[in-house]
Amino acid sequence: MRFLPHTDADIRAMLDTVGVAEIGDLFAAVPPELRARAKLQIGPGLPELDVRARLEALAARNYGAQQLCFAGAGAYPHFVPAIVDQVLQRAEFYSAYTPYQPEVSQGTLQAIFEFQSLVAMLLDMDVANASMYDGASATAEAVLMARRISPKRPRIVLSRALHPQYRQVVRTYTSGTSDVQLVEAPFSADGLTDYEWLARNVDEGTAAVVVGYPNFFGVIEDLAGVATLARERGALLITATTEPTALGILKPPGASGADIAVAEGQSLGIPLSYGGPGVGLFATRAAYLRNMPGRLVGEAADGAGRRGYVLTLATREQHIRREKATSNICTNQGLMTLAVTVYLSAVGKVGFRGLAAANAATAHRAAARLTGTGKWQLQFGAPFFNEFVLSGADAEAQWEAARTHDVLAGVPLRRWYPELSDSLLLCVTEVHDSAAVERLAEALGAGA
Repeated sequence: MRFLPHTDADIRAMLDTVGVAEIGDLFAAVPPELRARAKLQIGPGLPELDVRARLEALAARNYGAQQLCFAGAGAYPHFVPAIVDQVLQRAEFYSAYTPYQPEVSQGTLQAIFEFQSLVAMLLDMDVANASMYDGASATAEAVLMARRISPKRPRIVLSRALHPQYRQVVRTYTSGTSDVQLVEAPFSADGLTDYEWLARNVDEGTAAVVVGYPNFFGVIEDLAGVATLARERGALLITATTEPTALGILKPPGASGADIAVAEGQSLGIPLSYGGPGVGLFATRAAYLRNMPGRLVGEAADGAGRRGYVLTLATREQHIRREKATSNICTNQGLMTLAVTVYLSAVGKVGFRGLAAANAATAHRAAARLTGTGKWQLQFGAPFFNEFVLSGADAEAQWEAARTHDVLAGVPLRRWYPELSDSLLLCVTEVHDSAAVERLAEALGAGA
């Protein structure tokens, strides 16, 4: 049954009020050729069986769905337990909206509170917010937060080994701000951010140093060393983690000296879904709480001493004066935060550690298999988690050839790093068994 909230009389009254004859006049500013292209060609209704067949035929045209994928590069294939979707499908969650009225939103608020608690534990930070859009926007918000904390320090140092799309989002966020200077730190021959460069260039004008953990190449940065250097110069350390599964075995950012830690939570119970949605994890030290974007759910007690949950801190412009807002687009991905919460709760601390160890072991076995014939070499010698860079002659041609065998053999790096034009970034997780790795080796010409 269609629901049309406006009668013809209502529509006529509204058009008269704004001074136009018909609804089409409201779009007169749009060029006619674009309006013509926007018309929907919708045929008559179909029986459900025919609709299902039509949708399945359209889905079959998605070539990537049939490929064996080793791409990674910020979006990772992981097994998602069935319990995650079962909880997400509960109507009280998937139909819920912003919990502005705590007395009728206790379930949503409690779920967000538990999400914040898990994120704070995962990143080893004092406080986490109710999430951001994704890891890239969380990184940009962290940069803006660092400038609020250190208003007299205009320079932000971004590691060139940080995800290139994260760096681009930071540039976009700060492009309209004249008092932010972005500087990129090079990476060294081992794939780590160049520590010697940082020692020479991080100074009293630097507000923050931003590094990936692991970085874009899958290499595990020396956070403690970078944190010590940044602290000595009065700068903050911001870490951005695209693959949070690594934190199951790596020392968390907070324990290594990070001041702000952000991450993309897609690996934690969210399927790839052709590029989204994701969820941004954002945590910091208690000293910087008032400069943190987003909102914070806290635990409280009512007059009778009963436990309850409320929005403790909400610093968006719709809650406070615009000039005091820490962000104007920092809504939280409610359903995705729930997915992360259910996933981490179901996997548990021991299971998460085991999963991370399995990822690392599988990736290292795959790297050894691919380099064993001498056709491919590891580009970087530093330790890596479940991503690594392979270099070899005609890398992109080999990548294209692998696609003809329905194998997506990582991501060619020339697009972002011209000096790595002969290199591929590959990701191997727990979903890739030995047969999948062997198929990858054959597709890349590294068969036995």
